[in-house]
Amino acid sequence: MSIQRRLLISLLAVLLAGALATGLIVYREAREEANVLFDYQLRQVAQSLPSEAFRALIAPRAGLPGVEDGVVVQIWNLRGERLYLSHPESQLPEQAELGFADVKSPQGEWRIYSALFQDVVIQVAQPMRVRRELAAAVALRTVMPLLVMLPVLGILIWFTVGHGMRPVRRVAREVGQRSPQALDALREEGLPEEVRPLVFALNGLLARLARALASQRDFIADAAHELRSPLTALQLQVQLAERARTDEERQAALEALRSGLARTAHLVEQLLALARAEPEASPAVTEIVDLAELARDVIAERTPIALAHRIDLGLVHSGSAQIEGDLEALRVMLRNLIDNALHYGPQDTRIDVSVAEEGTECVLQVCDAGPGIPLTERDRVFDRFYRSTEARGPGSGLGLAIVRNIAIRHGSRITLSDRPDGHSGLLVVVRFRRAPAPSLRARTSLAAVAGQPQ
Repeated sequence: MSIQRRLLISLLAVLLAGALATGLIVYREAREEANVLFDYQLRQVAQSLPSEAFRALIAPRAGLPGVEDGVVVQIWNLRGERLYLSHPESQLPEQAELGFADVKSPQGEWRIYSALFQDVVIQVAQPMRVRRELAAAVALRTVMPLLVMLPVLGILIWFTVGHGMRPVRRVAREVGQRSPQALDALREEGLPEEVRPLVFALNGLLARLARALASQRDFIADAAHELRSPLTALQLQVQLAERARTDEERQAALEALRSGLARTAHLVEQLLALARAEPEASPAVTEIVDLAELARDVIAERTPIALAHRIDLGLVHSGSAQIEGDLEALRVMLRNLIDNALHYGPQDTRIDVSVAEEGTECVLQVCDAGPGIPLTERDRVFDRFYRSTEARGPGSGLGLAIVRNIAIRHGSRITLSDRPDGHSGLLVVVRFRRAPAPSLRARTSLAAVAGQPQ
């Protein structure tokens, strides 16, 4: 159902309900007013009867209200004999109760006023239906104009709502006519306050989509550029292996080919990891991650490589540090940090990994004894395919880019600094928001349910 049709039906329903409620209120008020006025009329009719003896009054006198007025007059003497009845067809009670009273008869409900004058009792009665009919007529006259105007109001509401929906149709038309490449912001001028939040949200989505597409294009261009050289080298190494004349030459060519394939496979693996770590990528399932346990797992995984490089890799300090995040992404981040430290750390040195809590944060540190990174390059080393001037040996320049993207996805901060002891080396610090303690809340809730003291 369209908004225009829904508003039309809702507003007409509200108007109809309001008209019915108004009619009911007017009917009740009119009935109260009619009761007061008709009671006054009954009293006046009783007081207007002649004061002579009623024994001579054997027939209805001229000037008394008739049946069409809904008023019946009855006169009794003190012995209980009826001396007069203005309308013999009316059936009124034969006993009188002075003052006003509501009585029922086979002809319906009556409002009766009884008064004692000299030696007779005068009763003036009126059917209650007369009062209800008058109140209903007043209520109907009040509500009828609104009921008659409902179709006209419906037409006016239809055109008014249709005119008010023009900005929405304009935005829909602009979005529908756009090409997939048109990601510039929608026009916001001339829009009502109710439509602006929608346009703001669409513009924010378009901006994020534009950044994601630009990042994807840059990634594809950089990947194609970086893969061109190793693939060309692999082709040359295959040709050298084919042209080898001796087993030694062929073995050397195959060894170079194997090494090139390993570097290319590592580069492709890093590219895939970088693509998965992009902040614009689909969010992974979040879980509670113990940084200390994660650090022990990654260190155990990388210990054989550290031993091959004669580097002492270990966890020097680990406290209780739990965060919310993607376990596999965090594993990739820590693995890249340790791999960088292993790659650039000289032999017979150590790499220290530590995990601790500081206030509302959990801190992960990796400290190596390598050449470090110059202060002027510490921002650029997070760019894709950028390698520091201190870098040596083969590498793709993607490790820290992957680390930065994973840190951004987890809302953490990463800093690079020199070793605090003054020796050569790099200290990488990653600060995460500490996860709440759901286990404590769960224990408290269970204890409260069981009625146990906390």
